[in-house]
Parts: sequence; C-alpha cells; structure tokens
Amino acid sequence: MKRREFVQACALSAAGAACPEASQGAVLASRKYRRVKLVDETGKPVRVAELRAGATYVFDYPYAATPAFLLRLEQPMTPGILLKTEGGETYPWEGGIGAEKSVVAYSAICAHKMTYPTKQVSFIGYRDAPSPVAGKGKVITCCSDRSVYDPAAGARVVSGPAPQPLATILLEHDPKADETFAVGTFGGEMFAEFFRKYEFRLQLEMGNRARAATEGTAIVRRLENYSTQWAQC
Repeated sequence: MKRREFVQACALSAAGAACPEASQGAVLASRKYRRVKLVDETGKPVRVAELRAGATYVFDYPYAATPAFLLRLEQPMTPGILLKTEGGETYPWEGGIGAEKSVVAYSAICAHKMTYPTKQVSFIGYRDAPSPVAGKGKVITCCSDRSVYDPAAGARVVSGPAPQPLATILLEHDPKADETFAVGTFGGEMFAEFFRKYEFRLQLEMGNRARAATEGTAIVRRLENYSTQWAQC
C-alpha cells in the first residue's frame, strides 16, 4: 500500500512502522496488537461505504474473547478532544476513518463492571433511537449499570458510573483497496481485568483459545447475529 489512513495519535510511516508501546507518563500512547483485516461472514473485506449507519457491528479483537464495536456514525464528530483514563492518563482522540471520517471502533467491554456481548446476550450496544437511558440516542449504552458513552467523542462517558471512556480500537484504512484493519488500542483498555473476572466462564466456553490473539482476519457481524438476545434500554 502506498497510502494509509490512520486514526488517533498512532503515527505510522508509509512503510508500515508499528504503533509505539504505552508510555509510563501522564500522556498515554497507543498500544500495538496484531494487524487484522476486517471481513464479513463470507470472508470478503468490510467496505466502509456498505456499513449501515445506526447499526451495531461486533468483531473479536485483540483477543478471541474480547469483542469490539464497529460503528458508522451520522452525527458530527468531535476530533482533537483530550480524554482521560481512570488512572489519570490523558490521550487525544482524532476521529474516525473513511471518506467522511465516520467509522469508529471501541472495545465492547464496559468500563464499569466489564459487561460485554456474549453469544447468549448483550447488555451493551449502540442505541440510535431515543430511550430513557440513551436520552436523544446515538450513544452506546450499558443496560446493566446504565453507563452511557458518546461514540462521536472518543466514547467519553456521558452519564452513569463508568470511570473512563471505552478503549478505542485503532483502525487503519486503505482507501485504494477499501480494506480496513484493526491495529491496536488507545485509552484505558481492561483486558487483564476482564480475563481475571471471567476466567472460569471463558475457560468453559472457549478453553485456552480465549486468550489467543486475533490473527489474520476478524469476522464482523451485526450485534443481533453475534448475540442471541440483545437487551436495549
């Protein structure tokens, strides 16, 4: 690829240099994971223009057991805002990818009690329409603790007990081939805590595969096809 389009503060060269590791200072850097192509259930590359605005898409990244949301937004973005983790580290959020910079991705693990979409049910997802918890809508809501996140502003916390934004999944877009890749994370990721909390459940469901890194491709599914039930609030 001669030209790549990146989100967030991960400055990569045209030769494909890796994202820097997280720093120890007050300003958080991006984290490098496997570069994984996003594909649909038939194995074809996910096309940015074909993503439906208002729908919740899910793919597993950066581990086999850690789901992430892929969203195409219609509302104006707020790039360049400074976000903060629960530990006080700050990081800039620079918006989405695609011609309209409208496609974003976030970890689907709630920052409060680590609610996440399972194969049986999801209590967290993007709510396009208004509701008592979502307010005017166009937010990510967690129905188990009523935390609300704004995906157009780096998944910052709008309301509820969540102590920090959802971790951003860094996306790389090749506009010539119209292919999208997940390449890392930015912000307060919670994977270590997630694996500790759900170790027994994940071992029963997935065995040792739960901690395996996503490699090669990640299948993107609509949330209603990823989880059998979807609680909306």
